[in-house]
Amino acid sequence: MKTTNSKCLSDMKNLGAVSVRQLYEIDIKTPKQLKKLGAVETWYRLKMVFGKGITLNFLYALEGAIQNCDWRKLPTHIKNNLKKTANNN
Repeated sequence: MKTTNSKCLSDMKNLGAVSVRQLYEIDIKTPKQLKKLGAVETWYRLKMVFGKGITLNFLYALEGAIQNCDWRKLPTHIKNNLKKTANNN
């Protein structure tokens, strides 16, 4: 999948106003920062701050944003790997 060249988080797929605000609250303010940290680590940090409101769908949305695709269109094996990684930590 092609990654995005967005300069603002709000320009990335899957990230709405609430998601962007939450990312800002954990000091992720650019797509470059999100890509560097990765979907799983970002998701862990969000869970630590926001708790149960951060679902697996948010993890998929983060990966979709990084990969520049709708999270619902992520291949099943990618979703399974993300879920497995998230559940192992």
